[in-house]
Amino acid sequence: MSSFRLVLLLLLAGNAVADGDGFIIGGGIESDSEDGVSASLIGGVGLGDKTWLSAGVARSSVELTRLGEVESLYADIELDHDFDPVGVRVGAAYWGDSDILESNDLRASVYWRGQAVRLAAEYEYRDFDFIIPSLDLQTSREIMFDADGFGASARFQMSENTSLRLAAIKYDYSVPFRPVENTDAANLLTVSRLSLLNTLVDHRARVTLGIDQGLKRWEIDVATWEGVIDRSRTKSATLRFLLPMGDKTDVEFGLGYDDSELYGDVMFFSLYLYFYGGD
Repeated sequence: MSSFRLVLLLLLAGNAVADGDGFIIGGGIESDSEDGVSASLIGGVGLGDKTWLSAGVARSSVELTRLGEVESLYADIELDHDFDPVGVRVGAAYWGDSDILESNDLRASVYWRGQAVRLAAEYEYRDFDFIIPSLDLQTSREIMFDADGFGASARFQMSENTSLRLAAIKYDYSVPFRPVENTDAANLLTVSRLSLLNTLVDHRARVTLGIDQGLKRWEIDVATWEGVIDRSRTKSATLRFLLPMGDKTDVEFGLGYDDSELYGDVMFFSLYLYFYGGD
C-alpha cells in the first residue's frame, strides 16, 4: 500500500478514538493488475479526551521485470493532541528496502478545527538512502539525500452527509535530479503504485469527496503526482465504500485506476476491516 493511504488509515484511527479512551484495530490488503500485493495493520488508542496515539505497519511485494521480487516495509507512529480549536500532530515513519531505497521520515502539522471547516499546515522531513542500479545490473551507485515537504490540507463539511477534503504537498530535495539520466533507472524500478520509487515525488495533490448514507460511507478520491526521478505524471481515481458488519466492525472495499506516464495503466483493489472498542 502507499504511504499516503496508510496515513489516511491512521487519521481514521485518531478520529475514531478522539472522544475518550476507545481504540481501533484494523488491517487489510491491496492488490493491483501488475501482481503487486500489500498487507497492512493499524492500531489507535485514546490517551484521554483530546490525545490519541496511532501506529501502523505495512508490507508490500512487487515483481520487477529484471530485479525479481522486491519486498518493502512501511512503519508509522503518530501522536495527536487537540487543544480545541487548535491541534498538533507529530509522527515518524520508515519506508523501504535496504537493497534499493530507504527513507526515514519525520512530520508535523498544526491544524485548526471549526464547526464545518478543518485547516492544516503540514511539514515533512525525509532522509533517503538510494541505490541506483545500472541497466546491466552489474554496477550501481549509492546516493544519500534528504527532502523538505511543505503542504496544506482542508476539510469542509458541505452538508450533514457530504464532506470535501483537499490536500497538497511540495518537496524540495537536497540534490538535483536530471530526468534524462534517470529515465532508465525509473523504468527498471517501477511497475505499479506499490513500487518504492513512487515515494520519490516532486509534488502531490488530492481531492476526496465523502458521502454518508446512514452508517455507510462512499468516498471518491482523485489524485495526481509527479515523480522527481524522471518528471513522469500519474493520475489516479479511487472509489471506496465503507459499511458496518456489526456494532463495532466495519469493512471497506476500494477499486481504483492509475494512468501513469511511467508504469502505464494499472487497476487496483483493496479490502480493509476495522474493529472498534471502548465506550
